[in-house]
Amino acid sequence: MKKTFISASVASVLALASFGALAEGPDFYGRLELAVTHTDTGATLQSGTSGVESNYADENNAGTYLENNFSLLGVKGSEKIANGFEVIYQMEFQVENTSNTVSSNNEVFKARNTYLGLKTNAGTVLVGRNDTVFKQSEGGVDIFGNTNADMDRLLNAQTRSADGVSYYSPKIAKLVTLNATYLFDDNDTTAKTTESLYAFSATLGDKAFKEQNYYVAAAYNKGIDAVDAYRGVAQVKLGQFKVGGLFQNAESVINSDVEGNTYLLNISYDLNGVNLKAEYVVDNAGFGNYFRNIAGINFKTAAGVAGVTDTDINIQNMNIGADYRLAKSTMVYGQYAVYTGDYKLNGGTKIDLQDDNVFSVGVRYDF
Repeated sequence: MKKTFISASVASVLALASFGALAEGPDFYGRLELAVTHTDTGATLQSGTSGVESNYADENNAGTYLENNFSLLGVKGSEKIANGFEVIYQMEFQVENTSNTVSSNNEVFKARNTYLGLKTNAGTVLVGRNDTVFKQSEGGVDIFGNTNADMDRLLNAQTRSADGVSYYSPKIAKLVTLNATYLFDDNDTTAKTTESLYAFSATLGDKAFKEQNYYVAAAYNKGIDAVDAYRGVAQVKLGQFKVGGLFQNAESVINSDVEGNTYLLNISYDLNGVNLKAEYVVDNAGFGNYFRNIAGINFKTAAGVAGVTDTDINIQNMNIGADYRLAKSTMVYGQYAVYTGDYKLNGGTKIDLQDDNVFSVGVRYDF
């Protein structure tokens, strides 16, 4: 009788342990985010937005569109395999739920961060597709991120690259991390195969403002996204305010005469749960979507920089907006962005860029 009781108890414990292990399996998550947007040019809308023609300076692109702001599905998890060793993984895919254009090839799913990694006391290594550490150095300073006012509309090297290896150090003194990304040669789109593609970053503080009320980062990018670039980022939380800034210098790896700076300054304020935010950006480099689409010049290609001996680009961007969480899972927002500027190449005649006024209202649902 006693043996039967013990056997039954052991079986129950094993069953509970198996159930617990099953319950701690991979985490499935996702996001649905849609915005209704009115624009003068369509130049800063999400790629694949239906109805936007390739001639962005054409007034026919003025109108109202439905934008998919990176709706996604993903799964992630970890498993301890030995003392001090933990396997981590993530597979994430963008879901195109609004695109109906030939240029997007009607692809429903697009790859996002997908990697396999190992976490140890000496740091974490990830192998696969991932945001470079240069991109990640932005922290939380991109307060209009993943929308048509994302800072990548003006600056570059905001890259998610495949076939790469990234390393993240443990937090030294609970303050500093040292990070690196190396990309294999098949990521080289500039035919400069004699040079390696890599990025470094160092961060200080906490981008989530949980352990410290400040975040500072410095980063360097070599060759990734066809540029050599460096940046500094800073953001601080002061009561209900958050103030942030970014400086970036970028130079073409094909033609060193194509080079310039980008300056960003923003502020946000939590007013009883309503997050009010404003941002001002000046760009003198011309590597972003707005300049490329309106001017029709792509400085990331050999053809785009051929024969350029100097650049004189002056672009301004102002963004204002507000967002509010109706629940932990659901956020609504509205924002207005204006892009304006001009340029001269090789000391030529000044050319005014077509202004783009962009107004959006949207909803985000996380699960």
